[in-house]
Amino acid sequence: MASSVKAYKGLGMEGGMARWYDKITRRDMPEFARLAARIGAIAPPAGSVLEIAPGPGFLSVELAKRGLDVCAVDISKTFVDIARRNAAAARVNARFEFGDAAALPVADASVDFVVCRAAFKNFSQPVKALGEMRRVLRPGGTALLIDMRRDVSMAAVTDYVDGLGVGLLNRWFMMFAFRTMLIKRAYPLEEIRRMAIDAGWAAPRIEATPIGFEAWMTK
Repeated sequence: MASSVKAYKGLGMEGGMARWYDKITRRDMPEFARLAARIGAIAPPAGSVLEIAPGPGFLSVELAKRGLDVCAVDISKTFVDIARRNAAAARVNARFEFGDAAALPVADASVDFVVCRAAFKNFSQPVKALGEMRRVLRPGGTALLIDMRRDVSMAAVTDYVDGLGVGLLNRWFMMFAFRTMLIKRAYPLEEIRRMAIDAGWAAPRIEATPIGFEAWMTK
């Protein structure tokens, strides 16, 4: 399969780049809170949630605020450190560990909900990552994958970036990244569906959003 393995070509999220991303994504805090509320309405009370590639950890922090048992795994050591600091500052008990989405350091059938937001397009082994999401879920558990889609319009991207209210330099850099890298890394919706089925998901529900998609999968 052409898309089963690909070289990582995304931004290297270590050091200064990771710290820049931490500052920029803080502007998306209302969205993290809304998504956490949606997940909290689906996951069992005090249920276990795994976030894959949490970055600065803002979604995991919001999930922990809702009484969920949160663990997160990221391949960036800088992000793991940043996320731990953000959780400590928020006084929540969310755990952040170093690991690869294609080989999660998580036991089989041990979590109730898996979420991965804005990272899937950069995974070097996307089908294996989807299989790992399924492996760690308990029977009846849900996985939610959120990312960009290949056919997003630049008008929609511009609206999203402008909505963040970043300064001119950051706006230029973000638009440059979308145009030259991020959209090219994203997948068409039908390829997302095919990869999910290849990974063992029986009936993925994939919905388009203004700049991306949500893929809902139940074990």
